[in-house]
Amino acid sequence: MALAQRIRSALLDRAVERRAYRRLAAELAGFRTPAERAELDELIARHSPDETRVIRRILERQDIDRHLLRGVGGHLLAGVGGHRAA
Repeated sequence: MALAQRIRSALLDRAVERRAYRRLAAELAGFRTPAERAELDELIARHSPDETRVIRRILERQDIDRHLLRGVGGHLLAGVGGHRAA
């Protein structure tokens, strides 16, 4: 296989992986309430860490993002540097 064809194939594979990752992250973001999240955590606990590594990583990132977007008293922060929205 020519080098250009191998590169093209690798780039297409990465694009497919990124789309699948974004779709999974969007689906997992839908589990917002404590009850929904508890149900999801219960489901994940039935599988090995290797099987759920990507899911756990996405959920941790989403938890951090949600936490960082919340200011003191639960107010949403906007902008860079934690400036509160007016």
